[in-house]
Amino acid sequence: MAHVLIVEDEEPLCLLLRYNLEAEGYSVDTCVRGDEAEIRLEERAPDLLLLDWMLPGLSGIELCRRIRARPQTKSLPIIMLTARGEENERIRGLSTGADDYVVKPFSVPELMARVRAILRRAKPEVVSSLLTAGDLELDRETHRVRRNGREVHLGPTEFRLLEYLMQSPGRVFTREQLLDGVWGHDVYVDERTVDVHVGRLRKAINRGRVPDPIRTVRGAGYAFNDQFAPT
Repeated sequence: MAHVLIVEDEEPLCLLLRYNLEAEGYSVDTCVRGDEAEIRLEERAPDLLLLDWMLPGLSGIELCRRIRARPQTKSLPIIMLTARGEENERIRGLSTGADDYVVKPFSVPELMARVRAILRRAKPEVVSSLLTAGDLELDRETHRVRRNGREVHLGPTEFRLLEYLMQSPGRVFTREQLLDGVWGHDVYVDERTVDVHVGRLRKAINRGRVPDPIRTVRGAGYAFNDQFAPT
């Protein structure tokens, strides 16, 4: 599941973009100020940034410059949204480091197509419909999971949790990061809930004498081990 951050201070447009992105299966966060977005990006870099040119606190063009100057975010895919359609302004936006430039008002289906194209190029692992590791297979389109050819029945939360872990193999996620990535910023859930759902997920995918691909990192959180060897 690709994670998209929308930085846009026009609330109706922000809601429209969020609705359409979530309908396509993306995890979405939003903020309305450039300085707030800069802090958010330091906490967690998304897979793609939709960035308005004119923002309170810090302009989109300046935020884009700062993103490209930071080693952690210099390759972050950025689509700039702006009402400035003149050629010299488009050149300025692209030369600052934006990967694409969309002039308002724009076609939402066209923007969705651009989002898919950029993610397919920059982050193919988060848009591929099929995730595989060892004898475990997760299909994003059909919402089915199989292990060693046997179908594994998961609830929606366990499916999202497995998908989230599988798309970043080896990375250790804290419980707080998993809450944000799987449940979202807008939902209050106790961190212990993560342990409950990880337990349910393990019970479902580890039937029989098979290795557990989910690694518990003491004092940190959980990681998906894509090097596990099927028996």
